[in-house]
Amino acid sequence: MIPHHVYYQLAVIGFLWLCIMLHYTWPSRSAVSPQLPTEPVPTKFKRTRTSEPTPFAGLTQRPPCAACEHDAHHPQPSAPRRPDPMPATSRRPCTVDTSMHFCPHDGCDYRGWLGLGNLRANGHPSGGPWRQFYCRSCQGYFLETHGTIFHGKRLSVELIVRVLACLAEGLGIRATARVFEVDANTVLQWLVEAAEQLRAFTRYFLCDVHVTQLQLDELYAILRGVREGQISEEQALRLLEPARPWVWTAIDPVSKLLLAIEVGPRTVAMAQRVVHQVVGVLAPGCMPAWFSDGFKGYLPAILGHFGVWTHPERRQDQGPRPKPRWMPLPQLLYAQVVKQYRRKRVVGVHHRVVFGTLEAVEHVVAACGWKINTSFRHYRK
Repeated sequence: MIPHHVYYQLAVIGFLWLCIMLHYTWPSRSAVSPQLPTEPVPTKFKRTRTSEPTPFAGLTQRPPCAACEHDAHHPQPSAPRRPDPMPATSRRPCTVDTSMHFCPHDGCDYRGWLGLGNLRANGHPSGGPWRQFYCRSCQGYFLETHGTIFHGKRLSVELIVRVLACLAEGLGIRATARVFEVDANTVLQWLVEAAEQLRAFTRYFLCDVHVTQLQLDELYAILRGVREGQISEEQALRLLEPARPWVWTAIDPVSKLLLAIEVGPRTVAMAQRVVHQVVGVLAPGCMPAWFSDGFKGYLPAILGHFGVWTHPERRQDQGPRPKPRWMPLPQLLYAQVVKQYRRKRVVGVHHRVVFGTLEAVEHVVAACGWKINTSFRHYRK
């Protein structure tokens, strides 16, 4: 029997012999490997960013407009036929000019027509300050104040005008009522009637307008508690959103003429509504330059009213033809004023030309010495 210490010595010698054999038989790292034919290593293509804006590719569908669809399904009724002027009578010639008044009665053939000789002055009923007119066609009577805010009012015209002037200057309804010693509900009623009169006046006279540029903007109200720090801005927006505090405006910066004013949420539908209202008062063929902020709803609204279908050219001889694209008109100019915010503060403003070229846009605003801007403010160069 082999002693244990001899066994251990033989095992150590065997392990050393194995290590020596592995050392000689294992391939060395420094061994020269056969060289393969060198080929140029392809370098990765680095995409360089360019500051040039990508051309607008067009839309496969025309941007929808609810107002345009409503007008298409509800066409305006044809204008009534103008009646023949009434011949003069053998009575005493009229000394009161009635050419600026018309008969307001329903069912009268001369309703709404001016200067057709159907009206005669009939004095002042009950000794009042307003004159009465008589229609020879329907044999009806009406006061010359019919259709105005002074119709049916017993108070003086001067008082009503002063009350409306104070309201226009920003004085509150209750404060105005206390100053002129009038009931607050009466002041509110006068304000509503005046607003309806101004809307009708604007709808009648504001048409076929020629402008070179238009500025679109939306304003929102700020609660007094936000300024004083009583509530947070998020709480204020949550309280204001159901009330629709956004006021949408479209103004001609040259003449300061308000072409549209609407109140509603900050949505694409409201932008389309404002642009549709502006297009309705523009003259045929008028193509102004549009300026707005970075709100995305203006682009489909403007493009939907100033666009045309185009057929792009085929890039391949075979295959289906490309679909038509809704593209802006060649003379359409639209630029945006994009503000950059940091910690709720404006830290930068840059201009972005959406349709047209920068040279064409600057040529329009340079006629007045302005730069691209919105919010009804202009800065000289």
